[in-house]
Amino acid sequence: MNISLPDSLKEFVDQRVSSGGYGTSSEYVRELIRSDKDRLQLRGLLLEGAQSPVTGEADENYFESLREGIRSRLPATSA
Repeated sequence: MNISLPDSLKEFVDQRVSSGGYGTSSEYVRELIRSDKDRLQLRGLLLEGAQSPVTGEADENYFESLREGIRSRLPATSA
C-alpha cells in the first residue's frame, strides 16, 4: 500500500517519527491505525452500554463493591 501525502503532512509525520521513537513512517502509521481501531472499539462498547437497560442503582454501596473487587485483585503490599 502506498500513501501520498502533501509536503506539510509528510513533514509532520517525519517529525513524529524522529521525536516519537518510531523507526519508520510505516511504524507511525500502523500505530495511528491501531489507535483508531481501539477508539472505534471503545466507542462501540460505550454506545452498547448506553443503550443497555439499567440493572441497578449506582449508589455508595455499588461503588464500594467495585472498589473492593479491585482491591481483591491487587497484590498484597507489605507495610
